[in-house]
Amino acid sequence: MLLLGVRGVRRLQKPWPGHPGVKEGRANRATDFLYEDQLLAWQRQGKLHRLDLAFSRDQSHELYVQHRLLEEARELWAWLQHGAYFYVCGDAKHMAKDVHQTLIQIAGEQGGLAPAAAAEYVNVTLMKTQKRYLRDVYAPLRG
Repeated sequence: MLLLGVRGVRRLQKPWPGHPGVKEGRANRATDFLYEDQLLAWQRQGKLHRLDLAFSRDQSHELYVQHRLLEEARELWAWLQHGAYFYVCGDAKHMAKDVHQTLIQIAGEQGGLAPAAAAEYVNVTLMKTQKRYLRDVYAPLRG
């Protein structure tokens, strides 16, 4: 789950005035959409501007959160330039790592930054200096 993870949405930090958004990613909607009722209620109430879903196993091709981010790269970049907070919650080994690399890619492509400058923007400016890229990630349990 990501942008703006459920914990962030509970605080309702607005990424751009009046435009909070969530990108939710899980394997299957029917079994894994843990906060479905709450997220859909927030959307109906106008507390969420966007709710983009990525269920990796519900179609013939795998679809992940980073794919949704790339689809909306221009809007995400604009939100970040206007002070958006970016929260990532979930699996550190795969999802968070892939989302992190995608965010660097978006900074490069949408911001016109060289690869090193894009990485610096994400790793230093957003994460450390401005503290607007926050992660609540974990290592999955071994079976």
